[in-house]
Formats: sequence, C-alpha cells, structure tokens
Amino acid sequence: MLLLFDIDGTLTRGGPARAAFAHALERTFGAAGPVFDHDFSGKTDPLITRELLTEAGLPLRDIEAGLPRFCRCYVTELEARIAAHPVTALPGAHALIGELAGRGDVFIGLVTGNLEGGARLKLRSAGLWDHFPVGAFGSDHEDRNELPSIALRRAAAHWGRPFHGTETVVVGDTPLDVACGRAVGAATVAVATGRYSIAQLEAADADRVLAGFADVEAAREAIVSAGLP
Repeated sequence: MLLLFDIDGTLTRGGPARAAFAHALERTFGAAGPVFDHDFSGKTDPLITRELLTEAGLPLRDIEAGLPRFCRCYVTELEARIAAHPVTALPGAHALIGELAGRGDVFIGLVTGNLEGGARLKLRSAGLWDHFPVGAFGSDHEDRNELPSIALRRAAAHWGRPFHGTETVVVGDTPLDVACGRAVGAATVAVATGRYSIAQLEAADADRVLAGFADVEAAREAIVSAGLP
C-alpha cells in the first residue's frame, strides 16, 4: 500500500513561505497581487502564482515567461528565511510518519502543491524530509489532479514494483487533496488541521476524516484501513 501525504496543514504549519512568495513575486514580476489575503490551500505553487498575477493585471504571456525565474527565486527566498522562521510539525506527525516509515507493509511518499525545492526545505525544517523517498510536486504539474499518477510512477521506479490507485491512500487537509486522490481511484483521508472543518471535509466525500494526528494509534489505523479492500 502506498500512502501519499500533503505537507502544509497536514504535516506542518508555520514558516516564512508566504513572505518568501511575496518577495519573489515582486522581484520577478514587479507585482505580487493580494498575496497575504489569497487562499493557497490545496493548490500548486504555479497555480497560485498565476491566480495572483492575473488578479494584479499581468498578461498571461508575461506570467508564463517569468514563471521559471519566479520558482527559482521563491526557493532561494524561502531558504534565506526558514532558519529564523522554522516550519513545525503538527502534533503527532513525527510519531505517525516514523511508525509508518518503519513498517514493511506500507510505502510512504508525498503529493503536494509545493515546488520540490520548497517541499524539501519545509520538511527538513520540520525534521520530516528523510522519511519520504518519493513524491510529486507543484513543479511537476500545475494541475493538482495530475500529481498522484506522477507519484505512482516514481514509487514504482524507486521500489521496483507497480503501484495502482486502488492500493493508494492520499492524505491531506483540503477538498482539493480529496479530489486529487479520487482522480487516480485512491482512498482518501482528510485531516481537519488546516482551514477546513470536519464537516467540510466530510462533505468533500473523503473516505476517512480525522481531527488530527495527535492520537497516533487512531490516525495510523484510519489511514492504513482506508486503503484495505
């Protein structure tokens, strides 16, 4: 069974990402749009960039041309700030991921809208990066629903065995995480540690909804059982 975890609001919180995002937008495009009021939840970093700059009035051709430079600049800005404003693991995340990584019957990876460089910095700051040998990132595709299939291919290459959506669980904190899991036929576990409530995540039709990972045993059981036939 393959377990694919989101990062922000699912495993971690805090850090300087939004400030780094704003500064990189200004340096690259000369505009940032309403970056401090914008909803980033469940979206890929390229999509967020496009939304903000469209709202700021930039033409699509300029956004497309500047996006590679922005991505490099954002990761640089994030790295420069993260030691002073670290990312922290949510309650239970360290114990849960440590237990799952030590099992022989499950494999764990990432499916996140973060650029790969941003994901690495955030999870290293939180002390979690080394548990995730594979993943799919916002730098792989702007459409979140395309990411699980990329993660499945990378998992197959890494572990030398095929993985299918039906033996996969996507774990995240937004309705968009649930939707991306559904896109490959995966089971979904939603955790109400981000901006969405238990009721909202239940309405998104997640297979399991958790209040958080603080009860590590209950969280582990819910996640693993969601992927069983």
